[in-house]
Amino acid sequence: MALVTTAEVCDANPHLIVSGELRALQPIFQIYGRRQVFSGPAVTLKVFEDNVLIREFLEEKGNGRVLVVDGGGSLRCAILGGNPVVQAQNNGWVGIVVNGCIRDVDEINGCDIGVRALASHPMKASKKGIGEKHVPVSVAGTRIEDGDWIYADTDGILVSRTELSV
Repeated sequence: MALVTTAEVCDANPHLIVSGELRALQPIFQIYGRRQVFSGPAVTLKVFEDNVLIREFLEEKGNGRVLVVDGGGSLRCAILGGNPVVQAQNNGWVGIVVNGCIRDVDEINGCDIGVRALASHPMKASKKGIGEKHVPVSVAGTRIEDGDWIYADTDGILVSRTELSV
């Protein structure tokens, strides 16, 4: 989605909105990281106040993908911090969407990656390694499946079943 806005994608694809193939996440996310516009296929993860599986994913090559983490909307601790985001940037991930909190905001804001999260929080998550990989998740009122396409910019976040062009 080179320099194509989410608004333009919506305007060009009303039939996909009506059919439910193109969905917008509720506008509840804060914008972090230097990359304000990003898109790519989703890799899904479901955790709760635990960041072990997030770190494991971000240690892998991202290959232009977007990690979508359903953290249950918890505002009690951060499930993503600066070190894993630096690693994600270096491993070729283009974005991370977190239904939960992050920390180390200044470090994350210096990274060339897009990060969306509900808020920041100074407390760290537990490290039990509990969660589910590659499962459908519900984030901001929208179901997201592994392989769906994520399109994010300063207007919001879209989810599509397929890669789109305008």
